Amino acid sequence: MKSSIDGVILQDLVSHGDRRGFFREIIRVNDDFFKEGFGQWSHSMMFAGVTKAWHLHAKQTDWWYVGSGVLRVGLCDRRESSPTHKKTMDFLMGDYQPAQLLKIPPGVAHGCQVVNGPAHLFYVTSHTYNTQDELRVRHDDPGIDFDWLKGPPIK
Repeated sequence: MKSSIDGVILQDLVSHGDRRGFFREIIRVNDDFFKEGFGQWSHSMMFAGVTKAWHLHAKQTDWWYVGSGVLRVGLCDRRESSPTHKKTMDFLMGDYQPAQLLKIPPGVAHGCQVVNGPAHLFYVTSHTYNTQDELRVRHDDPGIDFDWLKGPPIK
């Protein structure tokens, strides 16, 4: 998927399948979109219907991979100097979706909603968790043109 927010990357992943299942490489230390480096690897399991929104980071980059379940992902560019300031993205990740890795740069608000769960989100961050780097924003912030109650877009 081509990103409509500057710096956001949806990297298509390659799966190698046979009668036993599949193998899929998620990220390598020398991938171009991984230049910010490794700080922490985390796993979040969320039940069906759960919405976690919004938060963003001043310095940290996130890379998301949905291992199972389906997440509706919402992004909003909060960087005033960005050419895509206030632009939003709304898409699905996980089961029955293209296998992708999502890169979320600093200053891009992000959240998710479990459409089919439980959902398992695995994410790498460029820094270890630091409360000073995280900013929380209300799910219904009027400065973000996104409605978590509407449901994912039908395409």
